[in-house]
Amino acid sequence: MAKFNKYISTICFFCTIFINLSSSISAETKAYNVLEFGAKPNGLTDTSKAFLRAWEAACKTNGSASITVPKGRYLLHPIEFRGSDCNNNDITFYIDGTIVAPLDYHVLGRVDRWVWFDRVSGVTIDGHGFFDAKGTSLWNCKKGKNGNKCPRGSTTLTFTSSNNILIKGITSLNSQLYHIVINVCKDVLIEAVKIRAAGNSPNTDGIHVQESSGVNIMNTKVKTGDDCVSIGPGTKNLWIERIACGPSHGISIGSLAKSMDEEGVQNVTVKTAVISYSLTGVRIKSWGRPSNGFVQGVVFQDVLMRYVWNPIIIEQNYCPHNKNCPGQESGVQISDVKYENIRGTSLTEVAVKFDCSATNPCTGIQLQNIDIKYYDENKTQSYCKNAVGEISGLVQPQSCLNLNKEFHVIRVSE
Repeated sequence: MAKFNKYISTICFFCTIFINLSSSISAETKAYNVLEFGAKPNGLTDTSKAFLRAWEAACKTNGSASITVPKGRYLLHPIEFRGSDCNNNDITFYIDGTIVAPLDYHVLGRVDRWVWFDRVSGVTIDGHGFFDAKGTSLWNCKKGKNGNKCPRGSTTLTFTSSNNILIKGITSLNSQLYHIVINVCKDVLIEAVKIRAAGNSPNTDGIHVQESSGVNIMNTKVKTGDDCVSIGPGTKNLWIERIACGPSHGISIGSLAKSMDEEGVQNVTVKTAVISYSLTGVRIKSWGRPSNGFVQGVVFQDVLMRYVWNPIIIEQNYCPHNKNCPGQESGVQISDVKYENIRGTSLTEVAVKFDCSATNPCTGIQLQNIDIKYYDENKTQSYCKNAVGEISGLVQPQSCLNLNKEFHVIRVSE
């Protein structure tokens, strides 16, 4: 009987080892390489089918999977990675090569998205590789005599209706339109990303976030021709920290009030930012028309402005190029916005501007330790219209906020 018990114990011991070994093996990442699926790293052969085959293999894998894009140049036509057909929520793209767009800008220009992830979960894009959309030719088309006949352009990297997303280390070059769009997503981290396009490239927002929650943008550098980060309706719990912008149009909430029924923007924090050679610094903008939208609970903290035309601005009569302006009062209610420890140089005399709605004045505006100067310090000004709030610490230029909550007063402080 003793020998039998010892035999059973020995069997159980080896069973335990086998089970642990099996668990360890199943926990290992299954690695795929796009070269195995026929991708040619010459920048001339369309690799779209190879990328999709690699994606399909990763989606069928039990446990985590990785897809490697090694060094080389990979021509990629518009492509969609669908989560609805994927059974894996732990897929990592390691991108060390350069993904390039077709030379003919119409190929991307006639669609909205170049690389599109829809309804995915647990996707990571990591590495030191590049997305090169070759947007210069389309920008030139738009600037020409027949610019209105050019295609609108395509966003380089888009995530829609997705969650638990990580984008890390990659570089986006010369996007036709927006570089990165996060739309209807939850729990997204964008970290150590670089974005580059010419300072005069049209509508090339660096990162656009809309109808999403729990998005974090960290340690990122953006040089582009439009907003460094643009924040659309329905954005909640957005955190931006250690970001360098410029040239750009700064960090912008809006434009809002594009429609009557619009979700609000709330709980947005921008911390430790450097904004250089930019049209605006930190901005909230809405069209002058009725809307149910709102902006609430925003903090701009520890921001350095270097040669910025409009360092701090709320603009509720937004109308670029003064074309087709609604000419009405904005319905967007802006409240509880704090500006703290913001310093630097303004390229215009009006360094702080709050141009708020007469029917929905800005309330709860806080200015704390602001030190922004025009080159002639004595001419530095602030401008307030329908703006109510409070100040603390040193505030330069002198605040013009209405402390008595009388909305009809318009004052310019010099």
